[in-house]
Amino acid sequence: METITSRTNPLCTHLRRLAASRAYREKTGECLCDSPKLLREAVLWAAPAVTAVLYTAGTELPPLNGVCARVVQVTEGVMRSVSPMETPQGVVFSCRMAETAPPPRLDAGDGGRRYLLLDGVQDPGNVGTMLRTADAFGWTVFLLEGCADLYNPKTLRAAMGVQFRRPVYRAPLERAAALVREAGLPLYATALAEDTADVRAVDLSRCGVVIGSEGRGVSLQALALCQGTVKIPMEKTCESLNAAAAAAVVLWEGARND
Repeated sequence: METITSRTNPLCTHLRRLAASRAYREKTGECLCDSPKLLREAVLWAAPAVTAVLYTAGTELPPLNGVCARVVQVTEGVMRSVSPMETPQGVVFSCRMAETAPPPRLDAGDGGRRYLLLDGVQDPGNVGTMLRTADAFGWTVFLLEGCADLYNPKTLRAAMGVQFRRPVYRAPLERAAALVREAGLPLYATALAEDTADVRAVDLSRCGVVIGSEGRGVSLQALALCQGTVKIPMEKTCESLNAAAAAAVVLWEGARND
């Protein structure tokens, strides 16, 4: 059993850089994940991608036989120095990142009828929550320009392992919109306009929907590519919903008649 007691060990330095730097993640093709829950998801859905596991004594690990070439026990101090969490849960691990380039064509059949396009959603917690909700309701997600990194530790934690079991695409706005259109699917945006429709009155069972950030909403460039806009009916005293909460309503509307 390999043991590390020094915070300056090269593996620890590597893992800290994975947590801190998107550029370093993209250069190495790896990301850093934390918690036993994420490790169980990674072993279940993406076992060959797990490259190293660090854990503290007493932490329960899933079976790792043949899954990971490097399993290391570390001290509590080393774990605190490596984990991006204020209160580490006893496990961090490195994992190879999945391919995020979209396919040449989208499958608009049963496996790919609904697409969520996130436009400039910068909060990693919101992005992760939207990924998790999209997974629950059978939507596939595109991350457009300006979104939080798919493999930011906070995004990974909020998504609860979605990155390991479902494809998530990153693409420029024009490319993502073209793919939706070429699949024969309408593209809507959550925004207010003169002809905005109540989300309950629009068939979202086969479509693409653009959701923007809380601060600026859907960009004008994205609105120009959409064939219509939808709104969530709310009490007059409520100005808006959190972006992740709004996404949950829209995603549910798309799936509730399945």
